[in-house]
Amino acid sequence: QKDGSQRLLESFNSDDKEHTHTLTKTKAEPYTSEKEMVLEERESPLNSNITVFALKAKVIYPINQKFRPLADGSSNPSLHENPKQAVLPNQVEETSTSGSLGSLSQEDKEDCSSSTTIHSTTSDDRFQARAFLKVTSFPEVLTCESFDVKLCLCSLILKDLTCLDTELRKEKHVMFTQVLKIYLRDFCRKKKITEDLFKKILLIQENDFEELQKQLDSRLQNTEISGARNSEYQTLEDLERKEREYSEHVIDNMEAFWKQTDKAQQAFLDQSKCSSAKATKMRMDLTEKMIAVESLLSESQDLWAMDIQERLFSWEFMVKMIDSLKSYIPEECKGRLNIVSNILDRLTVKSNLSVRQKEELLTDLHKTFWEQLAHLSNECVQQSKDLILKRLEGRAKKKEEFRHRQEAERENLLSKTFLSEDVNNFLKAYHELIETHWQAQWELEEEDDFESTKTVADLYKELYSKASHALAELVKELFLQTLPAVTGLSVKECELLKEEWQQNLVPQLKKWESRRQRHWKLFQEQLLQEKEV
Repeated sequence: QKDGSQRLLESFNSDDKEHTHTLTKTKAEPYTSEKEMVLEERESPLNSNITVFALKAKVIYPINQKFRPLADGSSNPSLHENPKQAVLPNQVEETSTSGSLGSLSQEDKEDCSSSTTIHSTTSDDRFQARAFLKVTSFPEVLTCESFDVKLCLCSLILKDLTCLDTELRKEKHVMFTQVLKIYLRDFCRKKKITEDLFKKILLIQENDFEELQKQLDSRLQNTEISGARNSEYQTLEDLERKEREYSEHVIDNMEAFWKQTDKAQQAFLDQSKCSSAKATKMRMDLTEKMIAVESLLSESQDLWAMDIQERLFSWEFMVKMIDSLKSYIPEECKGRLNIVSNILDRLTVKSNLSVRQKEELLTDLHKTFWEQLAHLSNECVQQSKDLILKRLEGRAKKKEEFRHRQEAERENLLSKTFLSEDVNNFLKAYHELIETHWQAQWELEEEDDFESTKTVADLYKELYSKASHALAELVKELFLQTLPAVTGLSVKECELLKEEWQQNLVPQLKKWESRRQRHWKLFQEQLLQEKEV
């Protein structure tokens, strides 16, 4: 079972008593250790004598066999088989027309991982095989109806880490080429090597590095293609395979890179006129500088990797805000309808309405309202997708502008002439320039993520207003037009019933708001705990 905090976050239908009990449990037990979770599983209702026997016997059955033989020769459904159907990719984005805006029942929620944690209540194999949407940027997650939002966000984090790794390796290649160029030019100026040899060694080095990059790009592309069974969805298994193959290819590329640097230095030694001692000193100096480069880039990688992980929590916060707005609309509307139902129940007790009349009135009211809400919700989702698409197009244009401007700045710095005694100054200047470029792109993405979230939030606030207004109009029609004709009550009496509905709504709205604030506070506390870990 999930711990109390998670159940509270997912359940919006439980009564106040259940909320109070869960909150108390959460404060007393904010964490559930892995050992405790295992013990809970062993103490579950499935832990019958038969289960114990099967576990101790370690009998292996065919994976798809529905009924497994027991010790007494009888048969029983699989003890470990989940009777629910696995969620198919095309079922992930279904939107409920009952007004739930895609919300699950509590039972179904417990069968899926939530949007704020990655724990699985089913077997590891099924978890590994669960399909979730492929996303390339955070704003896409805001319009995603998948119940594996956390997996989508983690896949984006891995994407950011991959981009960071690529940029750092590119920076290292450029730095080595430039440092080699500085030392070779120094020898050329002192007539130790010819101008032609100087250009030849550099050209060979640049061509070799370019060929290495082409090989890596080709391998990574093949890895991407081999796992693309479905272009729209991926599984955790796909992601892990891709990451594993990526790391293998990158390690091979790194080894090849250092072999190429040795090759370049050997070419210099073989063809230069300088003494062995000077050539060795140059190699030692070059090695020393590249060790400094590795240290510089390693420190930068650690800092940026931490920032990328911090971004995950910022994303989760924004996703939760949108999810809260989505769930708030149907939940509050259900509450408003319940107040109407209570008033009609009282009329039934007083014999102003028959039970059948009451049921018909409620059925018509529910059917009409939920159909209207479904229509309004679909419009809202489509508007969200259109606006996100427009913002992503704008982001792509800005990033392209950034790329051209940053490329010009890099070329300008690399075109400057540095002497051997200026190597440290060059390394510092180039690294600071790359850091500035990365920071500018980072801030662009963060600002756009925030603005995209704000845009979608505004659309759902507008949906809330429309839904509330639509329901109010239907209730007004029920009390002022339908009830006088059905019950024989005067219009004045029916107006009083409508006013009663509005008065009863006020304390309920405060109660729902208080409950929502408790949920939100608990979510923030849990997110902070995860962040500290």
